[in-house]
Amino acid sequence: MDETIDVRADIGTILEKVESWINGLIRLVPNLVAAAVLLAVFYLLARLLGYAVSRTLARRGRPALANVGAALLRWSVMVLAFLLAATIVLPSLRPGDLLSGLGIGSVAIGFAFKDILQNLLSGVLILLRQPFRVGDQIAVSGFEGTVEDIETRATYIKTYDGRRVVIPNSQIYTGTFTVNTAFNLRRSEYDIGIGCGDDWETAMRLLVKAAKGCEGVLADPAPEVIPVGIDAYQNTIRLRWWTKSDRASVLHTQGRVIVAAYKALNAAGIDMPYPTQVHLWHDQTEQTDGDRHTQREGWPAGSGDVPGPRWQPREDDRS
Repeated sequence: MDETIDVRADIGTILEKVESWINGLIRLVPNLVAAAVLLAVFYLLARLLGYAVSRTLARRGRPALANVGAALLRWSVMVLAFLLAATIVLPSLRPGDLLSGLGIGSVAIGFAFKDILQNLLSGVLILLRQPFRVGDQIAVSGFEGTVEDIETRATYIKTYDGRRVVIPNSQIYTGTFTVNTAFNLRRSEYDIGIGCGDDWETAMRLLVKAAKGCEGVLADPAPEVIPVGIDAYQNTIRLRWWTKSDRASVLHTQGRVIVAAYKALNAAGIDMPYPTQVHLWHDQTEQTDGDRHTQREGWPAGSGDVPGPRWQPREDDRS
């Protein structure tokens, strides 16, 4: 009998709890509706502001920053909307408590996602300061190619041999990189050796003329030559010229200049030497080989007036 009463009491308690939850949910319906309306309004506002920011930055020639800036603005507005909606649904929840909890949570998230946040901040700074843009040709971390896209986490580079390299933004922003197309013009140079007996002035005049006649070499600034060395087997002349800064112009023009310089010097009979070495071999074989008292080291065998040994053996050594 007592067990039956206990079971009924437990069922009654559970029903009372469920009824209180339902009543509480019913009382929260107006707050939930208001919070939903608030979220919808803020969502539309976030989309509108993001579109305006994206269009403004795109018109100013910064499409990559337009996408990132619009996304960050939308997320910021929606986070604010969720905080306001939470205070509407739960009136007892104060904004100060939310902000303090958000601050503590931000610290924890910052430690947990340090690398991701560092790349995000670096990406935003790259987009704001624009050390390079999409389409620029850069060299960074041992890779060189054309910038395809700049995202908040990484920068995408297409190498000259058709591969894609993904480099974290923090590695780019905190490191050293070269922007090859930062300026319209780029200077190239090549060292050319001539024979030690050839005329400097004639060779330099021919090299400048050859460079000027090559496609891609700019007339202003004009090509120039500088003597840079009197070396062991040649006199070295440095030929310098200017081209457009993109990789294709630099590489193809350099090939034309090298061929033209070779043909010009060769037609004029100017020597273009290469390193040579002479090895002299002589026969040291003679009857005294192996006898340390009489062997003449380093001299060929012969008769008549030939050099004597480096040292003469002593009488007591001969005995």
